[in-house]
Amino acid sequence: MKYFLALSFCSLLLFACKPANGEPGWIQLFNGRDLTGWQVKIRGYAVGDNFRDTFRVENGILKVSYDRYDTFGEEYGHLFYEKPFSHYRLRAEYRFVGEQVPDGPDWAFRNNGFMLHSQPATNMGLDQDFPISLEAQLLGGRQSGERPTMNLCTPGSNVVIDGELRTQHCIESSSKTYRGDNWVTVEMIVLGDSVLHHLVEGDTVMTYMKPTIGGGDVEGYTPDQYTEGKPMSSGYIAIQAESHPTEFRKIELLELDKDGRPGRSRE
Repeated sequence: MKYFLALSFCSLLLFACKPANGEPGWIQLFNGRDLTGWQVKIRGYAVGDNFRDTFRVENGILKVSYDRYDTFGEEYGHLFYEKPFSHYRLRAEYRFVGEQVPDGPDWAFRNNGFMLHSQPATNMGLDQDFPISLEAQLLGGRQSGERPTMNLCTPGSNVVIDGELRTQHCIESSSKTYRGDNWVTVEMIVLGDSVLHHLVEGDTVMTYMKPTIGGGDVEGYTPDQYTEGKPMSSGYIAIQAESHPTEFRKIELLELDKDGRPGRSRE
């Protein structure tokens, strides 16, 4: 019944989806001026060390930048919002720009993501590559071939899709390919550990349920942060730095109650 209510509510959200300007209840996670409310963690560096000014704000745009890097060196980074959430709609506008930093991995070309239900930055190991989380993966297209965006990747996590436990690291969405430097609007509807949806330009492209800690594809974590099979019902939101310059001009959130209605969850 809970799953049916979540899907029904999400259908209503799609029908009513419109710009959030002036809508009550929406929180602007990115204030358009600076990184207030956000915390940096880059592999190999202490929490708060914004190595080479990787994350910055310029002209009202939140940027993942590599103009001060000579090579990437697997220095994966994440920018965490300061508080956790469990039930919410997260909406953002992003685009990829410029060239990938030298020695960035091929899979990281025009690659970023929103980490959902993430462990906090302060609990990551010094050399941990990715937080234990669910990644709503953002991808840009190459000159040819299909490359959908808003896929699901699972560093230290597993999910259920169509009643089947899925343990592979990345699962493609039904999104079309977005090439070039155009802005793309995405949304994530997160209802605790019940059901999660990824949307691109108002269309649902990925749905999964019952996320739990498990699997692999994450290195350097401290053992006390990993409990196999533990439900992932809440956590932090983070954006990535994986070697390709990325820009965000809006990141906003609407909290939902346990039934998916606007209002803070009491769970």
